[in-house]
Amino acid sequence: MKVVYLDNNATTMVAPEVVEAMLPMFSDYYGNASSMHTFGGQVGSMLAKARESVAELIGAHPEEVVFTSCGTESDSTAFVAATESQPEKRHVITTKVEHSAVLALGHQLEAKGYDVTWLDVDEKGRLDMAQLADSMRKDTALVSIMYANNETGTIFPIPEIAQMVKERGILLHVDAVQATGKIPYDLSKLPIDYLAISGHKLHAPKGIGVLFVRRGARFRPFLRGGHQENGRRAGTENSPYIVGLGKACELARQYFDYEQQRVAELRDRLQAGLLAAIPDSIVNGDLEHRLPNTLSIAFKYVEGEAILLRLDRLGICASSGSACTSGSLEPSHVLRAMGVPFTYAHGSIRFSLSRYTTQEEVDYVIKEMPGIIAGLRAISPFRG
Repeated sequence: MKVVYLDNNATTMVAPEVVEAMLPMFSDYYGNASSMHTFGGQVGSMLAKARESVAELIGAHPEEVVFTSCGTESDSTAFVAATESQPEKRHVITTKVEHSAVLALGHQLEAKGYDVTWLDVDEKGRLDMAQLADSMRKDTALVSIMYANNETGTIFPIPEIAQMVKERGILLHVDAVQATGKIPYDLSKLPIDYLAISGHKLHAPKGIGVLFVRRGARFRPFLRGGHQENGRRAGTENSPYIVGLGKACELARQYFDYEQQRVAELRDRLQAGLLAAIPDSIVNGDLEHRLPNTLSIAFKYVEGEAILLRLDRLGICASSGSACTSGSLEPSHVLRAMGVPFTYAHGSIRFSLSRYTTQEEVDYVIKEMPGIIAGLRAISPFRG
């Protein structure tokens, strides 16, 4: 059975060019980049090139790029840096729709006695900017706001947010895991202190990430014990994956126009086809400001996990907007924060495309979805 993969916000296929760049690192160039000898030194040069490629993608200086294991580690490091370097400040601001990597950090700080402000969003997932402005205080150690939401694709106005936070002299962390490689941004023009990236969201392998740390920003390492990454992240460098991420960033720069145009066209084709063919369906999120690859669509009177199971039988991979895999009948925290009605939120599905998605695959989903929804509605207990 052919797999139609529309779950790219969960993870992406490793680009063939990335695999090709990585393979020699396992055989011909396996030296330790920290070694004094030439064999290790050549690996160090490759890592330096990869660091430059990452920096070019995001508009940073190479020395501001710290390689980590994933976006979650990058987020955690930013929180440690901001809070440990300012122990007198006991207030943090974030949003109710963050990825669980950031939500967990906020709850952990609350358990330690910190005051955490959880910012609201409206029915389209847009941030309450007035609440952000009113929430900042003299004892605020950090503001942490994602660039784009992983479920709905809604893009937050980070340039406006960054300027607002900078004027108050507060540190800003941005989780850009979903945004990087899909939409362009330039950190040379954005007063952001810390920014997190995950390689497997932009066609690099799992197990490699980046934390951007602006020059001069307060910092305390999360992992200690070695001199790697200029003392900011201890542990032997994951050379093959760093090289792979560097190549993925080069490719992302090449494909920005394709992401913005062709991938967005395919997403819109999928959206229009499903809305036209399936009554009582709505799109979640901000239709004007969202990632070009993301469609979160809700079907009334059905349950998301049941939709996914039937899609899976047809070889179609997607994600649900509900947390039913944990045994809960509650929709996701993102949809709850948006106030999406339960009868819709419970049946939300996220389709996330990539530059490898084809029109044939999109049309296949459009063809099969109406029958799936009709069949589930016929047996749905929610219809009363």
